[in-house]
Amino acid sequence: MKRKVLVGISGGVDSSVAAVLLQKQGFEVIGVTFVFTDDFDTSDAVKVCSRIGIEHHIVEYKKIFKNNVIDKFINDYNNGITPNPCILCNREVKFNFLYQKMLEFGCDYIATGHYAKVVDGRLYKSEDLNKDQTYFLAQLTKEQLKHLILPLEGINKDTVRDIAREYELVTADKKDSTDVCFINSKFKEYITDKLDNKDGDVVDVATNKVVGRHKGLRSYTIGQRKGLNIGGTKDRMYVVGKNIEKNILYIAFGDDSDYLVSTSCVLSNVNLINDNVPKNVEAKFRYRQDLTDVEISDISDDEVIVKFPQGVKSVTPGQACVFYKDNECLGGGIIKEVRKNDKKMWYLL
Repeated sequence: MKRKVLVGISGGVDSSVAAVLLQKQGFEVIGVTFVFTDDFDTSDAVKVCSRIGIEHHIVEYKKIFKNNVIDKFINDYNNGITPNPCILCNREVKFNFLYQKMLEFGCDYIATGHYAKVVDGRLYKSEDLNKDQTYFLAQLTKEQLKHLILPLEGINKDTVRDIAREYELVTADKKDSTDVCFINSKFKEYITDKLDNKDGDVVDVATNKVVGRHKGLRSYTIGQRKGLNIGGTKDRMYVVGKNIEKNILYIAFGDDSDYLVSTSCVLSNVNLINDNVPKNVEAKFRYRQDLTDVEISDISDDEVIVKFPQGVKSVTPGQACVFYKDNECLGGGIIKEVRKNDKKMWYLL
């Protein structure tokens, strides 16, 4: 009997080609498309599955997605946190339901179009490092990874599109999605409309003097340079903190502000894929950030202290910190608190 694999078909080129490659490898492929929002278009997913001749299911999880992802995303912003909704979705929704449907449909594996590699239940970087998505998969459970196949791990995006054209898939030249999937308007417009924002003071963190007015504290993020609209100075300025209770936005002036630099952080929601995570590893604190040497200590069931005495800029509550050793992704957690010289950074409230 053929091994059966359930592929998450989003309607994009990556998941389409993942299904094709699994067919070529001799799997019995079943496609599933999850509908998370009212305006989600399933037509391309339907056409792809029809074109390659696989069984296809469309399953709606709009209410659960709203409760677990959208509402959490908005609530985090209202509390001054800058969340990563893709990591949240993968952890709370997408892979949970893929795994459940794998069992329901009697499949042996699940698969997606992510660029990463899984070997014996352990997660490794994609060969195409520019597209590597291990950062977004670091919260997957060991059980999910044990059943996960990622067919695109050894090929680049140009090759993926060539395969899609070869099979005359409607998604071959479809533009990559780079925005938050549930936001169809401009991000700033969406946030402004959804958040509990009001005008307030902008304060220079060095002098504690008011230097301007902001248009809604919750719309800003740590390290932001643009859109501050403070006149009377030619100096570069950065967002370095927020006080939600007092509705104050803290900024710092200068080309290389020391106020953006922290030396440690506390992580919650810690998920370790490898049981033998060493004390000294590399980490990244945002997706497009270079790796930095860190030291992990005080590992508990849920919290970890990560130290980086050399200093890292713009480490931000709500973002993910993901651990690496060579090419292996070891897991990670969500940044809960940011510290400098073992003290909580007072302007990051």
